[in-house]
Amino acid sequence: MTEKERVQKILDLLDEHYTREYKCYLNYEEPWQLLAAVILSAQCTDARVNQVTEGLFRKYDTLEKLAAAELTELEQDIKPTGFYHNKARNLISCAKDLVEKFGGKVPETLEELTSLAGVGRKTANVIRGNIYHDPSVVVDTHVKRISRKLGLVSSQDPEKIEYELMEVLPKEHWILYNIQIITHGRGLCPARNPKCVQCFLKELCPSAEI
Repeated sequence: MTEKERVQKILDLLDEHYTREYKCYLNYEEPWQLLAAVILSAQCTDARVNQVTEGLFRKYDTLEKLAAAELTELEQDIKPTGFYHNKARNLISCAKDLVEKFGGKVPETLEELTSLAGVGRKTANVIRGNIYHDPSVVVDTHVKRISRKLGLVSSQDPEKIEYELMEVLPKEHWILYNIQIITHGRGLCPARNPKCVQCFLKELCPSAEI
């Protein structure tokens, strides 16, 4: 089996077990809400973020209200997500830039997105993929760890991993791969106790402990 065939087999099995359904684990209705939720998700679980944003988006139900938020009050609103001092500052700064520089619209390009406070390549690619359906590779902790276990990438650096995956994965699978690998990482392949014996990828995974 060639490496290209192995990669395609991995993708086929991911499709078979996790479907090709595009889904986002963060709850939102407006694009700016997804951007805010992804900023809050740094070093925090999606479940916890969803608990916080349920009340947050009721309180600040427009981008303008978030931009005008009082810093110490917003810090308390988002405290359960951790690192709330920096996150609150970034949320307000980001919201102000969206209102003042982008007319209240979340920008589409990587350059414009990463010009916003608290927005790095990962966050920008989440927005590009989920809001604009622009093929992009999102490298979170699951994607980094499992892609290395599968032998798809060799780097430790998220940006380099992004480019490595763009080389080995077909473009139409870039966004889907992230969704499927998150599901895989939470189920069969958690970091501390991977269930290699049960894993449907074990025959294709160089790191499988079987």
